[in-house]
Amino acid sequence: MCVTDNSEERLSIVQLNSELRHAELELLSAHCATYKLRLRFSAEHLARYGRRDVLRKSIETASALNEYYSSIEKQIVDEEAPPATPAGLTEKQIQQAIECVSSWLQAQRDYHLPSAAPLSQEHRQLMSPYFPADLLDNVRFVELHGARLPNPPFYAEAKAHGFVNLPDIAHMNSMTFLDVLVFNEKLTERSLFHALVHAVQFWVLGVDRYTELFVRNFVNTRFHFLVPVEAHAFLLESKFVRPAGEKFSVEDQVRLWAKQNRY
Repeated sequence: MCVTDNSEERLSIVQLNSELRHAELELLSAHCATYKLRLRFSAEHLARYGRRDVLRKSIETASALNEYYSSIEKQIVDEEAPPATPAGLTEKQIQQAIECVSSWLQAQRDYHLPSAAPLSQEHRQLMSPYFPADLLDNVRFVELHGARLPNPPFYAEAKAHGFVNLPDIAHMNSMTFLDVLVFNEKLTERSLFHALVHAVQFWVLGVDRYTELFVRNFVNTRFHFLVPVEAHAFLLESKFVRPAGEKFSVEDQVRLWAKQNRY
């Protein structure tokens, strides 16, 4: 795509990518919900006992989406070399990866904390039905205003092992570094809720346990949005944005998943 000087066309491209990002988030939510379904029920049970009208509509929607995105994929010129196949990691390598991620999270938290601000009273009131008051009082946030978080330095080594589906942090809405929320884009109600879910996970699980769960599950699934701590955040986010949705305790939900070993 060539760069255009036409302001209207530039605005159109910005709008296109904004809507594409919104569609991606909705697709991730649907993917996570389907993944949860797959964990609990076999295809045979769904085919036998699932409501036929819901199943048929779901299948038609998934097929239409697959056809649409496949047509786009055919037009993308991929100039990169074929990705390497992820090699199996030893337990020692996994432990080293956990230590690297944990250290990076802590370092980023310490780096951004001095410039972070407390949540506004408006944001605390909005999130109070879902999150503990102590957490809302203690978390801090940063909006980068044009700058974006870089990918961690250990990405190069991870890619050398074949892990090419690492999340591109520069294109994520936010990152939660323990109790510091850093937003690549302007803070919205939805992005704030998602970031706070991760803050609760850190609060309940602790940084060491959170990091171990994330790394081990990423090694197994190869996709960050299939890692349970991330999938759960998307599931709760989709519940939060439902029209006239019920209020619920995120802490209770996280503690339940932790108790049931679903992370």
